Amino acid sequence: MGIEIDVVVGYPINDEVERVLGLAEAVGEPVTVTFLWEGREEAERAVLVPAATLALWEHWAPTTYPRAGAGNEDRAVEEAPELAHPAEFGAFTLFRRRVGGRTAVAREGVVVAELLDPDEAHWLQEKARNVRQGFMDPKQKAAFEEFLARQASLGEQ
Repeated sequence: MGIEIDVVVGYPINDEVERVLGLAEAVGEPVTVTFLWEGREEAERAVLVPAATLALWEHWAPTTYPRAGAGNEDRAVEEAPELAHPAEFGAFTLFRRRVGGRTAVAREGVVVAELLDPDEAHWLQEKARNVRQGFMDPKQKAAFEEFLARQASLGEQ
């Protein structure tokens, strides 16, 4: 999916995070990021999806990402929701949601991207693409029906 970047993140502020967030905003497409947070043993993989791209995916996806059975059930038990304190990285502020696991990325008070679980990002992208490919707006549908009406039937050919 898009671009892959590995980032080592220190606490409290690291210029590398600000550069990655700025890059994702500039390219306007999903960026896969691996965070190695200081003090944590496991790396955290996420897909940084620009807000406009996420809005488009969520518009076309017919349902929300299924949470039940979507991941390792033991993981949900061992990870208690973190407090929702914002983390600032230069011009960007990260707001981790306590429900759903997403993290909103804001710059100057405007959400510019969201960090999503890679499986959720892939699922949303696929669902949105499949629905969108089967959709015709009303003008396109009328033009297509008019085109088909002008075609000779199989018996007349």
